[in-house]
Amino acid sequence: MIKLWKWVILMSERTIAAIATPLGEGGISVIRISGEESIRVADKCFVAFSGEKLLELEGYQASYGRVTDKDGQTLDDAVALVFRAPKSYTGENVVEISVHGGTVITRQVLRRVLECGATLATGGEFTKRAFLNGKLDLTKAESVMGLISARNDAAAKISRGAREGRISRDTADILDKLLETAASLAAYADYPDEDIPNLNQENFSSLLDECYTKCEKLISTYDTGRAIREGVNCAIVGKPNVGKSTLMNLLCGTDRSIVTDIAGTTRDVVETNVNVGDIMLNLADTAGIHTTDDTVEKFGVDKAKEKIENAELLLAVFDSSIPLDDDDKQLLSSIRDKKCIIILNKTDLSPAFDKDDLGDFEIIEISAKMGDGYQELCSAIAQVCKTNMLSPDDTVLISERQRDCVNHALQAVIAARDTLLCGMTLDAVGVCVDDAIAALLELTGKRVTNEVCDEIFKRFCVGK
Repeated sequence: MIKLWKWVILMSERTIAAIATPLGEGGISVIRISGEESIRVADKCFVAFSGEKLLELEGYQASYGRVTDKDGQTLDDAVALVFRAPKSYTGENVVEISVHGGTVITRQVLRRVLECGATLATGGEFTKRAFLNGKLDLTKAESVMGLISARNDAAAKISRGAREGRISRDTADILDKLLETAASLAAYADYPDEDIPNLNQENFSSLLDECYTKCEKLISTYDTGRAIREGVNCAIVGKPNVGKSTLMNLLCGTDRSIVTDIAGTTRDVVETNVNVGDIMLNLADTAGIHTTDDTVEKFGVDKAKEKIENAELLLAVFDSSIPLDDDDKQLLSSIRDKKCIIILNKTDLSPAFDKDDLGDFEIIEISAKMGDGYQELCSAIAQVCKTNMLSPDDTVLISERQRDCVNHALQAVIAARDTLLCGMTLDAVGVCVDDAIAALLELTGKRVTNEVCDEIFKRFCVGK
């Protein structure tokens, strides 16, 4: 924590600036300035048409004028919006200068702001200052990057929930129980002969059980949330000419893979990202898996088998109009222990085998060529990935760091329960409870090192 407070002191001495909007042609670009001297810095390069200085403005007021270079020449017309501490995103004095969108103009204005006394912000420094100034905790800070990088509606909802404080509230609930347990343990240890209500092993055990359940529930959301946020590595596999590429094109909504009536058209892995319902699939269309002596085909088959080993989800395609053969059976054997959906394609033709021959898999019947069965496939993917069990109001952990913190707390709670059941001293139980409390305080940032902060915020873009 000492290093962190040194950083806070250093932060208070620096006024930072960065471009807060994507570079390129657009309606406006925004240059954000934050720090104690941000308004004075902006006044050196911004001239209001009214003649009024920005220092004369109250918070949440804007001024129309122009940004000038060191010789007083106009760089661009601009609007300067003033926020006064602590009522700003960072909790500091902030000025946002909006100019016409364009790479050259935007960079010229930023360069001028830096000449006037600001220093270039590092990645995530604005949000880091918001955290250090108590404007948001670490879980809310992490949600900001999640909102920016969300690739579908469900991912945005998860990050929005974290930004609104769902993780913080659930964590606070567990912390309250743990602090109650720690206080009770301390009271019981200090006054073992006093008849204090609820200070007994049964009550301690009940409180720890409740913490265990809540931690476990939080952890259970992580994998499902990750599937929505980051996508699922998914491979389409099967024999040649069963319709893998047609399925790929159906999921993409465009002709991503070449489709012909000639078996073995796809000889390499074709990859793309596609949203299927609430899930992003990092989708790979593979070469047909079969026995071959052709060197090029064999290379494609080997890459397809490699995808089977590494994929998080398999869509195994079978031609329902022809009987299963040895290649089909070999494929079924290779995917037995994988997360997989069996797709019986070509249902527009007469069926040629019994579905019971496929084993105990999730089975969907489709006609990729006709587009039949698409919604059923989307539902099956959601069910296998368990995203269908996720309510929009659920709390979802959004980073590996958060999962590690809650898991650390869970293991400490388990250790506390075991210690209590083994009849060890209450001091030993208290040590375990303290470990759980420390893990959750690290989760929200109430007890965190500078190294952890740096690791979190280095993933942010410079303007945020």
